[in-house]
Amino acid sequence: MNDIVILLVEDEASLANFISEELRFEGYEVLHAADGEQALTLYEENQERITMLLLDWMLPKYDGITVARRIRRTSQVPIIMMTARDQLTDKVVGLDAGTDDYITKPFEIEELLARIRVVIRRASQLQQQPMVYSYGDLTLDLTKRVVERFDEVIQLTQKEFELLAELIKRPEEVLTRDELLNAVWGYDYFGQTNVVDVYIRSLRNKMDYEAESRLIQTVRGVGYVLRKSHEKN
Repeated sequence: MNDIVILLVEDEASLANFISEELRFEGYEVLHAADGEQALTLYEENQERITMLLLDWMLPKYDGITVARRIRRTSQVPIIMMTARDQLTDKVVGLDAGTDDYITKPFEIEELLARIRVVIRRASQLQQQPMVYSYGDLTLDLTKRVVERFDEVIQLTQKEFELLAELIKRPEEVLTRDELLNAVWGYDYFGQTNVVDVYIRSLRNKMDYEAESRLIQTVRGVGYVLRKSHEKN
């Protein structure tokens, strides 16, 4: 496990020291930044080595949301956001900024370690998957984070992209709302389940607005499927 390098971004010294000690005990290498500016500098200098980030939201200089968004411009390195902000709207903002998971302070170290294992495992599995998926006139490139339909690039948010990726990986297979929620937002997401419906509507507005050529189909009372159909849903 000593090839896993975690960039810990936390300005509270006692908490940073505690987390760092626990991570090193688990066999991880730890880099520490105490503010957002230092985090971006450390990441730029070590991005080939860094496996994932543990990122506090409230930071001096640049907050965690700004750091996540800047890193997401060029990298899909896994990011877990750590924050005392526990409102649903806060979680949505954090996830839309490109973070992969969200843990609310105070937390038990065992929970944080479990989330780290899940995020790293998910990233490893992603690296082993095909990088380009196509279905009909829709193409999704995981590496470039590009979606095209009708030969036009479609601009999607991080969660919209991940949701569409889950659908195109398993075309013509009906995925329940819970399956999509777990795959995109995580098994421990405690927000409202209709977040899936909200993001599906957003995806349709961007890429599926013509009913006769709609690919994202609703299966009433179950979930959604990527399927060629002339149904209007």
